[in-house]
Amino acid sequence: MNDIAPDILERSAAGNLDAFEEIYKATSSFVYNVALRVTRNSANAEEVTQDVFMKIYRNLKSFGFRSSFKTWVYRITVNTAINHYRKSGKEERSRVDYDNVIETLPDNRPETAIEQSDSQARLNALLDRLSPEHKTCLILREIEGLSYAEIAGALNIPLNTVRTRLKRARQALLAEAERRPDEPV
Repeated sequence: MNDIAPDILERSAAGNLDAFEEIYKATSSFVYNVALRVTRNSANAEEVTQDVFMKIYRNLKSFGFRSSFKTWVYRITVNTAINHYRKSGKEERSRVDYDNVIETLPDNRPETAIEQSDSQARLNALLDRLSPEHKTCLILREIEGLSYAEIAGALNIPLNTVRTRLKRARQALLAEAERRPDEPV
C-alpha cells in the first residue's frame, strides 16, 4: 500500500466523498488482507474491513499527519481485527473457511498445490495457537513485510516489545512444530 497524497486526505477529512472513495480504492485490499490474516475467515475479514473504513471516515479529521497514513491504517486495522478475533468464539476460530478455500483452489489441482494447501493449513493451525499479540506481530513482520519500527508504530507499542513478541512467537511456533512434526492438520 502506498501512502495517500495529503491533499486527498485533507479533502476527505473535509467531507469530500470522492476523495474518501480514492482512499478506499487504494487501501481496501490491503485492509482486507491484514484482517483476513488475523481473523482467518473471509466473512469476519469483510466485517472488520467495513468497521475499519467507518473508523477511518469518522477519525480522519484527527489524523494530524504525525505518522504516515499507512501506519495509521495498520494500527486501526490490526486493533479492529484483534478485537473482533477476541470477540469471536473458540468454535468459530477453529472452523475452516471452506468457501474461501473452494473459491481459491483450481478444480484440477496438481500434487504440489495439495502439498502447498497442506503446508498452509499446518501454518495456520500453528498460528492459531499463538496469542493474538504474538500472531499479529508475526504476520506483520513475516507475511506483510513490515519493519520492526513500522510494527511498533502500527501497534503503538515500544520497539523492544515488538522484538520480544516476535522472538516468543517464533519460539512457540518452533516448539509446537517440533512437538508435532508429522501431525496432519
